Amino acid sequence: QVQLVESGGGLVQAGGSLRLSCAASGLSFSTYSMGWFRQAPGKEREFVAAISWSGGRTYYADSVKGRFTISIDYTRNTVYLQMNSLKPEDTAVYYCGASVLGGGLMSPDKYHYWGQGTQVTISS
Repeated sequence: QVQLVESGGGLVQAGGSLRLSCAASGLSFSTYSMGWFRQAPGKEREFVAAISWSGGRTYYADSVKGRFTISIDYTRNTVYLQMNSLKPEDTAVYYCGASVLGGGLMSPDKYHYWGQGTQVTISS
């Protein structure tokens, strides 16, 4: 049974940093691509970053490119999202997702499993 558990959210001031974690069980990163999405109140879930199982390629939304980094710790079976230079518009619930696909990772429809989410709030 696949389980994804996010942690690391919180309240920080603009310009600060946070590192989100997604602890995965019941799957292998050699066969699942992993992604981070976020959803603000009243908005649709939007893509943030992803890393594919096929070659470990990384993908980022334009709005976070250069500020966020997705990475995997294979020894801990955990995916991280390092977020720097945070802005108030980054405020959202952040979700970790797992997909058996190696491409098309910017669409939430391509993901098969989701975590429960972790709240990130950036104050101005």
